[in-house]
Amino acid sequence: MEFETILPFLRPIEHLILDPDISEIMVNAGSKIFVEKNGLLHAITGIVIPEQALFAAVKNIARRLGDDISEAKPILDSRLPDGSRVAAVLPPCSLDGITLTIRKFNTRHFRIEDLIANEMLTALLADQLREAVIQCRNVIVSGGTGAGKTTLLGILADFIPDDDRIVLIEDTAELNIRKTNLVRFEARREQQSQIPAVTIRDLLKASLRHRPDRIILGEVRGGEAFDLLQALNTGHSGSISTLHANSAHQALSRFADCVLQSGIEMPHRAIRSNIANSVDLILHIARVRGRRVIAEALRVSSYDPERDQYQLTPLVEISQKSPAIGGLGQ
Repeated sequence: MEFETILPFLRPIEHLILDPDISEIMVNAGSKIFVEKNGLLHAITGIVIPEQALFAAVKNIARRLGDDISEAKPILDSRLPDGSRVAAVLPPCSLDGITLTIRKFNTRHFRIEDLIANEMLTALLADQLREAVIQCRNVIVSGGTGAGKTTLLGILADFIPDDDRIVLIEDTAELNIRKTNLVRFEARREQQSQIPAVTIRDLLKASLRHRPDRIILGEVRGGEAFDLLQALNTGHSGSISTLHANSAHQALSRFADCVLQSGIEMPHRAIRSNIANSVDLILHIARVRGRRVIAEALRVSSYDPERDQYQLTPLVEISQKSPAIGGLGQ
């Protein structure tokens, strides 16, 4: 039980941490507590953690996880051995008091049938996505925080043939991929002992020397977007990545912005043209009245430099009704 590491310091919310239906616990200044349960946010009443007790808990959790949090280092971002995240911010950076968020690692392995049953997508779209992955199409999954991008990426990875070699690169290990020939890389922050950071870009470049059939990039955030484009243009197709965005169109714009963060000097339209030549599908997950749904599934057909416009075509027509969904987490 991985949470035994931190439970002694969080007795008032121990029952929330141990509840298997709760995926995330958010403590705002000790007096306001919220949880995400089965994909929906709920306020928890009747529990107050005094500021001094919360500070002691956060300090002890950091120490137990081999990290530190203090006035000089007011931000904690650590991981339990099972992949669960513990994040905290101290005053004065957190204006109303200590903020603590615990995001549980989702040990359940969702399958495409779960998404169909919860009406997140149709069986027709599921079949098209399965075929796209098998045919080594490059896919970007976009959406907001907690939209279900990681869960969908893991499900798409299920469609990769078992004899393909996969290199998985993540900033923080979250994905639960069950494949035999899987290599997992995780970025490293700069350590207090002056050990240098190892970035996503470093790992992406290193991955090309490990004979990947598929590269899965947990999230595109910055200059690694350029290295990913380079990899896709040199025969490493079949990539799957996620990206924070509010729509499929915005995901393409953000991807181009991330390429620019690499420092490469390239005209904006040339970047967009490269993206159109490399990215095959955009899947956008949205919340519709608090519930998650694949709102857009678009094929990137081409890019028109004269109009500065992508040619996008839907894989299937998607209903805008609000579907039901169970706890599909991250």
